[in-house]
Amino acid sequence: MVISGQARLGRKTKELVKELASGEIAIIDHQDLDAMGAMGLVEAGVLAVLNAADSISGRYPNLGPELLLENQIVLIDQLGDQIFTQLKAGDLLTIKGNRVYLADRLIGVGRRLTMRQITALMEQAKENLDEEISKFVDNTMEFVQKEKEQILKGVQLPDINTCIEGRHVVVVVRGLGYLEDLKAIGAYIEEMQPILIGVDGGADALLECGHQPDIIIGDMDSITDQALKSGAELLVHAYSDGRCPGAARLDELGLEYKLFPAPGTSEDIALLLAYEMGAKLIAAVGLHSHMIDFLEKGRPGMASTFLVRMKIGSILVDAKGVSQLYQSSSSMIPPIPLLIAAILPIIVFVALASPWRQFVRLLWLQIRLFVGGL
Repeated sequence: MVISGQARLGRKTKELVKELASGEIAIIDHQDLDAMGAMGLVEAGVLAVLNAADSISGRYPNLGPELLLENQIVLIDQLGDQIFTQLKAGDLLTIKGNRVYLADRLIGVGRRLTMRQITALMEQAKENLDEEISKFVDNTMEFVQKEKEQILKGVQLPDINTCIEGRHVVVVVRGLGYLEDLKAIGAYIEEMQPILIGVDGGADALLECGHQPDIIIGDMDSITDQALKSGAELLVHAYSDGRCPGAARLDELGLEYKLFPAPGTSEDIALLLAYEMGAKLIAAVGLHSHMIDFLEKGRPGMASTFLVRMKIGSILVDAKGVSQLYQSSSSMIPPIPLLIAAILPIIVFVALASPWRQFVRLLWLQIRLFVGGL
């Protein structure tokens, strides 16, 4: 099978996907291609992906290569840095097997991955998980000791205009399946009118689903100008070492913003903000919640995430993956009212005891999130 298309180059996949046009060939340099990077390439409509690096190094079972092939996108990796030095944007490329040609000149020979190869490589990577888990836990515990005082007591909250106290809050993060999950809880959002917080590109997802973000938090590096200009209150994540990469972009756009200095990830501080400002309940969409999520983001541990989840867990509902509950046939829908009817007496009974009231509120929200997506 011969594939031809124009080249588009980018060392950072998340930046490249903003520039790609349908039918182009993406040239990337992405060791262990992650799921979100792959989905960005899929959504851009590329014909093929040429990776200078190793798409699966075997360090852990990353999901990106499999997602590309599931969407009929050719993936050739291990092409080396010369693929960048020999090409420029707009060059017309031809792919024959595992060979890449510019006009009639061979410029690269790599590994054209098949689903069988990916499956075998993923199995090998899984054998390394014990070692990676050990490293991950060690790093997490080390940084828990360093960050616990700052996360639990010392974070300086910005003086925001949005009133959160006593309200439901939905925090949207660009995690795998985030857009589908956000659509699935649309009925809940329409009914409860919660405060909507977009973490970087999560704000674009809110707009795409017809919702106006109230607050945007993050580095501001993976969000569109349209979202930044949507009228939401802007909080730029500033790191403990003084770095504040998002401020320069907002200065260039002439937008007002406030700094939010804190360790950890932007999604951590978004959850922390909602909690400290008195949110009644927090529904989170697209959260990064397990080791593979964090390894794909290039983080060796999850200290701040662990601490924040421990602190706010009593009012946190994680809606990640909720859309998967709605993919079954319509024949599965009738039992839902029966389920609610069956547990309603239990809810009423335990509600009489005040220590259970918080549990009841969380359980009731889970039901509404579930039914809202049907």
